[in-house]
Amino acid sequence: MGQVDWWAVVLAAVAAAAWGVAWYVWLFRGQAAPRARHMAAMLVPAWLMGHNFARLGAGVLLAKPWLYWMMSGGFAPAMVWPALLIAHGRQGASPREGWIDAGYFLTAFLIMGTVFRVV
Repeated sequence: MGQVDWWAVVLAAVAAAAWGVAWYVWLFRGQAAPRARHMAAMLVPAWLMGHNFARLGAGVLLAKPWLYWMMSGGFAPAMVWPALLIAHGRQGASPREGWIDAGYFLTAFLIMGTVFRVV
């Protein structure tokens, strides 16, 4: 296992949080903007991605760069979307809100994968 790139973890979380502001404030103006403490939670999936990429190793990722997006993008539908479905169902959120949140997480995780690829 290689070393976790902590610089990339932090940059990926910051990029996902910045995208959250753009997503909720500019693209979907009717939605409540996320608070900074909520966006700080993006460190957790960024750390998980960093750990997974470190387990693969630089050689594998160099030979198969698509794994950055396949793995990071796969986290949203596999892990986050079911949690959103449960949480939104319990809170009585509209389907539109669910799709907006699901879209944010998919695009944010793909952005995080891009940051890991670039850094």
